[in-house]
Amino acid sequence: MSVDWTTDLLGEPYERHVIELGDDPDGEGTITATLVRRASTGSPRAAVIYVHGFTDYFFQTAMAEFYADRGVAFYSLDLRKCGRSLRDGHTAHYVSDLAHYDAELDESLRIVREETGLPVYLAAHSTGGLIVPLWLHRRRRGTGSGDTGIAGIMLNSPWFDLQGAPWMRGVGTQAIRLAARVRPGLVLKLPEAEAYGSSLHTSRGGEWDYELAWKPLGGFPVTVGWLSAVRRGQARLHRGLDIGVPSLVLRSDRSRIVSRYSEEVETADAVLDVRQIARWAGCLGDEVTSVPIPGARHDVFLSRKEARDHAYEVLGDWLDRHLP
Repeated sequence: MSVDWTTDLLGEPYERHVIELGDDPDGEGTITATLVRRASTGSPRAAVIYVHGFTDYFFQTAMAEFYADRGVAFYSLDLRKCGRSLRDGHTAHYVSDLAHYDAELDESLRIVREETGLPVYLAAHSTGGLIVPLWLHRRRRGTGSGDTGIAGIMLNSPWFDLQGAPWMRGVGTQAIRLAARVRPGLVLKLPEAEAYGSSLHTSRGGEWDYELAWKPLGGFPVTVGWLSAVRRGQARLHRGLDIGVPSLVLRSDRSRIVSRYSEEVETADAVLDVRQIARWAGCLGDEVTSVPIPGARHDVFLSRKEARDHAYEVLGDWLDRHLP
């Protein structure tokens, strides 16, 4: 099956392909996903598919160039209702079940395997770092033989548990699940949280320029239906997965979760509790390499230069050990 590629908004050498997904199982009309690739020359030795997190999309060309320089063909997926795939009438990032993403993940993997014929690695950030191993676990069980076509995964600050007070992971989660059955689109009233976005974007003195309509400084609204889906996914992770491939888990060495910007946000995870990431990393199964990056932000590859260079060094060493 031929794939039509057109020039992406990032310009050459980036191209995109729209994956038609039909009617939204959550009732918000027609949906698509968007696969982006860095058109490559030469003979790569592997391929990677990157999956973003919540209030995010692919714009990190420095990461794509890093992979390309190491002989890895780079692809990235903007999931349904996210980034390039967000349309009028959509609730940004909303799904009632993380398994809905299997459709675009399966199709992306099919395209990449067909185009390259190479071992495929997965990279993911934050909520994507929960979505990807859950999908891989289901896919591995579904193949029977365990042949998923995936050779390894690299997770950047994956969302393995709900941060905050302990009651939020107990009675709070039960309340969210009950509310999701009745009013899944109900928006949670959460404190204003622009601290992380303010540390990144050029409009606030940061290094990174991206589309604020797709990655607003304060994040998209959080609905109870979506959060309930995340909590079910996290509960499944906590029971242990069998992804069947080696994994690298990167995180900051400390958290500083605040709603308003301060200098501390520049050198800590302002979104997730890194202790939870460390605690649950072993639930992935198979070989797990878990590494804290001192002074890193929530997205370790959007950290200040020293921490960012360290993260790329760790990733490069892991790739050197695992790439064919």
